[in-house]
Amino acid sequence: MKSLNVLDTPAEERFDRVTRMAKRMFRVPMALVSIVDQDRQWFKSVQGLDACQTPRNISFCGHAILGEDIFLIQNALEDPRFADNPLVAGPPHIRFYAGCPLRAPDGAKVGTLCIIDTAPREFDHDDALALHDLAAMVEDELSAFQTSTTDDLTRISNRRGFHQLARYGLNFCIRNGQPAALAFIDLDRFKPINDQFGHAEGDLALVAFAEVMQASFRSTDLFARLGGDEFVVLLTGASKADAEGVLQKFGGQLDDYNARARRGYNLEFSCGVVGFDPSKPQSVDELLAAGDAQMYAIKAAKKQRH
Repeated sequence: MKSLNVLDTPAEERFDRVTRMAKRMFRVPMALVSIVDQDRQWFKSVQGLDACQTPRNISFCGHAILGEDIFLIQNALEDPRFADNPLVAGPPHIRFYAGCPLRAPDGAKVGTLCIIDTAPREFDHDDALALHDLAAMVEDELSAFQTSTTDDLTRISNRRGFHQLARYGLNFCIRNGQPAALAFIDLDRFKPINDQFGHAEGDLALVAFAEVMQASFRSTDLFARLGGDEFVVLLTGASKADAEGVLQKFGGQLDDYNARARRGYNLEFSCGVVGFDPSKPQSVDELLAAGDAQMYAIKAAKKQRH
């Protein structure tokens, strides 16, 4: 576990995105990525709780990593192991707990992804599958400390990271009958920025574009730099029309950035949007190819108009 170099590191968006998704999907007040050390559990990501760690001897996650599957407590007051636990008797007044063990790349269990409620609740087979998928996303991000899935320049996901996380997002949509939409984005007239202003300015333009993306899209949307001046966004739970509305808002925010920055050029983009039908699922690669083809058709039409 120590080889991951994750203990006591700062919060990171890639883990916070997963706990936000878990909190929203399960409609719980608390969701945590908990790393269990020798005498404490430390939270790499925490939603709905002020603490950053608790002693291991009173933690639910200390029990969860001893098992192979999800550790489930539907009503802590009725469980003799936890009824008098200070986390049950006092704040945060835990009643429901579901924790899925997290494994390091070498297979060692290092912590949990857990969801917590202050009221007893049911937890069925579909819920377990969804929590497993979210836990797998966290495991991929933990392994990214050793094999990077983040773009070095923009600090958002790279192509590999997008592929890994998008598969889980699409699987969730399939199981829950929810739509999704993929937007394949290419910057317009990016080469002249490099040619006229230099490659350092071109890098600044890519970083600025990624920052506007982070400010514009929903916290649960997955966006990435595929390479060069190509970007992608996967919007789960959104129709193609929903995605086009979000992209229109993104375009407005990009216009605002251009007006403020006045770098001597404008950041503009072409975009191909494709819908995902959970009853006729496509792979991540198929969605990317369809979005890419649509984007290039739109870009070609723009060139003809000019």
